[in-house]
Amino acid sequence: ACELAAVNMAEENSRVKALRDKLEQGLLASIPHSILNGHKTDRLPNTSNISFEYVEGEAILLHMDQYNICASSGSACTSGSLEPSHVLRAMGVPFTAAHGSIRYSLSIYNTEEEIDFVMEKMPPIIAGLRQMSPFWKADA
Repeated sequence: ACELAAVNMAEENSRVKALRDKLEQGLLASIPHSILNGHKTDRLPNTSNISFEYVEGEAILLHMDQYNICASSGSACTSGSLEPSHVLRAMGVPFTAAHGSIRYSLSIYNTEEEIDFVMEKMPPIIAGLRQMSPFWKADA
């Protein structure tokens, strides 16, 4: 089993990275004021952290849950906290974006259809939440 896993690891990492890249490119292109947090290339192939300005991460997660989309707000080490990630703040992520940070963790079991589904559902989720946000200016 270990030998088989080792043989397939590089191929699966490439496939998962391609899914992650597709997700990021789709969300960043379709949702204004979204920010990729972290280095664009030197990082794990399965993890993406994107901030959506002017909305709260917990509110995003509640709406995502209605579609059975699993993600987390903030980093793994700060999950459960309502404060924005101190790491994102130290990286210079604006306060308006750090609160709307969502961490997507992909695996070898994710499919391209699931990525397409997330890319379809996220823009209206973010747009709807921004309409309720006292910080959002439609012309921003």
